[in-house]
Amino acid sequence: MRKPRRYSIKQIAAQAGVSQATVDRAVHHRGHVNPQTQQRIAQAMKELKEQELFSMPVQGRTVFIDVVMHAPARFCQAVRDAMNQQAVQWSAFRIKLRFHLFEDISVSDLRKQLIWIAQHGSHGVVLKVPNDPLMMETIKDLQQQGIPVVTLVTDLPESDRLLYCGMSNHHAGATAAYLMANWLPQAARSNVLVVLSNDRFQGEDERALAFARSLQQQRPEIRVSRTEGSFGMDERLYVQLCEDLKGHESWSGVYSVGGGNRAILQAFEDLELPAPVLIGHDLDRDNRLLLAQKRLQAVLYHDLTVDAQRSFQALLQWHRLIPETDLPQSKVEIITPYNLP
Repeated sequence: MRKPRRYSIKQIAAQAGVSQATVDRAVHHRGHVNPQTQQRIAQAMKELKEQELFSMPVQGRTVFIDVVMHAPARFCQAVRDAMNQQAVQWSAFRIKLRFHLFEDISVSDLRKQLIWIAQHGSHGVVLKVPNDPLMMETIKDLQQQGIPVVTLVTDLPESDRLLYCGMSNHHAGATAAYLMANWLPQAARSNVLVVLSNDRFQGEDERALAFARSLQQQRPEIRVSRTEGSFGMDERLYVQLCEDLKGHESWSGVYSVGGGNRAILQAFEDLELPAPVLIGHDLDRDNRLLLAQKRLQAVLYHDLTVDAQRSFQALLQWHRLIPETDLPQSKVEIITPYNLP
């Protein structure tokens, strides 16, 4: 590992959440540094570089915020960009972001990661994880150690989290149902598939339930099925859908709650099925391209920079670093090929 000249051992250690002695051993190849710590130090250098690209000179208090996410890489990158953009808006503080991003990780390993963060110090955690009892227990442990937790885009409503940041998932699901009900042919019996990455993500489950209930009210003749378990990863989802779609030639629509829209369309194409009415979430690179190609009919979008701002505001208020003010929730927006920003 090579240490960039512009970052001191002290800076890297603070960003990584490890001792200066550990960083010194790592960057000078003196050994006795485990692979996980070595990876964290490399990640810290990357984060310092990102912060340098986005930041302006400030002299305020340094605040370390850890962002822990179990999500596909495309969504993690979108959140990362939004967080970095918003961090520099707080000119009275030096907000230092530390990212811990995982596409595939167990709940027990997520707990270990959060315990590690607590042991190394943090002013707060922004969290996107499954709604699981072990996660609720871990959030309680962090709260008792003076580390507030904000949940992002998917909630753990029964936990001791400080705040949920994201759009109303119920409204999102109902909005998707309204679009689907009006876009599918009338007086025709149709099948619609709801694709989740995993139903343990409370936000996804809430979207799917609201979609099914609302569509049933508007178009009771439409049959709604759901599939989940791919965690939004394209390869897994493609294999899963190829199995799910076999023998069913009448899928008229797909509500993609958990992402992976390229894989969804590829599965339909390879099975020689008609392209469905496809409604997705988020404006990542894949969805922008699919919208531009008019292969994706609509995306339900919410501004992640609003969620990032709300997360920082809640954590800073908890530490009494800024006055208490209202925290606006991000709104559901409908993006089509014709209003793509």
